[in-house]
Amino acid sequence: MRRGKCQWVPLLWGCTPGNGETVVTQAIERRRAELGGFLKAHRARLSPADFGMPPGSRRRTPGLRREEVALLAGVGVTWYTWLEQGREINASQQVLDAVARTLRLSQAEREHMYRLAEATPLRAEDACDAIPEAIREIVLSLEPLPASLVNARYDLLMSNPAHEDLFWEWHTLLPCIHKNTLWCCLTEPTARAKFPEYEPHVRYMVGRLRAAYSNHIGDRGWEEDIRRLSSLSSEFADLWARHEVASPQPRVITYLHPTAGTLRLASSELDVPEIPEARITVYTPLDRDTRERLKLTRRDRDCAQ
Repeated sequence: MRRGKCQWVPLLWGCTPGNGETVVTQAIERRRAELGGFLKAHRARLSPADFGMPPGSRRRTPGLRREEVALLAGVGVTWYTWLEQGREINASQQVLDAVARTLRLSQAEREHMYRLAEATPLRAEDACDAIPEAIREIVLSLEPLPASLVNARYDLLMSNPAHEDLFWEWHTLLPCIHKNTLWCCLTEPTARAKFPEYEPHVRYMVGRLRAAYSNHIGDRGWEEDIRRLSSLSSEFADLWARHEVASPQPRVITYLHPTAGTLRLASSELDVPEIPEARITVYTPLDRDTRERLKLTRRDRDCAQ
């Protein structure tokens, strides 16, 4: 196989013209360097006194030291040093959240850090903006049933309030920034405890992604998402390497909600011809008990403001 015509991406071959491999490598290195500069700048804005720590002696530069950030975040000094130096390391959501809290990052700053650390998918923002008003109305009108609109990469393009309430407490540390249901399943540490059928469910989702990928081989957004998620989740990397594919099929999901308890929901999909490869997913209670418990997932929006 000629390397001049094909670019190597972990776990797959994607054909691209020219020296695409060099361009991708350079972009990754620049992103890591930008992340290091971002972390250093925010570390310099804080002082030990901000955390009730003694200033110490021989402090030649302002701000926290690397070892102090690592201590406060509960991560290894070497790991954090390598993160600032732009080395090739895997950064989990849990660890990045700890660093974000320590550096007292705002929501916008935290999302920026995640993008630089490649811990978020490349979202199809244009697709979100191009949702026809009629489709938005359909998703919203499915209340009180939880419903969402996703594309073939599992980007969450929109959801109705019932869906938002159902999964409101999905992430245990900080609010979700992925806006992608597959990434949320694979990166949330408590996901296994919330889904009794977690393994077959995630395996099915990855199989659906693999089937859709055949239409997007060489697409930079798809290739980059797969590369990022593979480096972030060894579980995904293992499943992706199996080359298993899955077709759409009715699903039954058991979800252990922190307030409502055990919910048994039928997951149904409706294709949306107006948006290529998009589908509306609707969750319907399987029994009377779930129908009653589902009401307990709703938030008081007046209090939530």
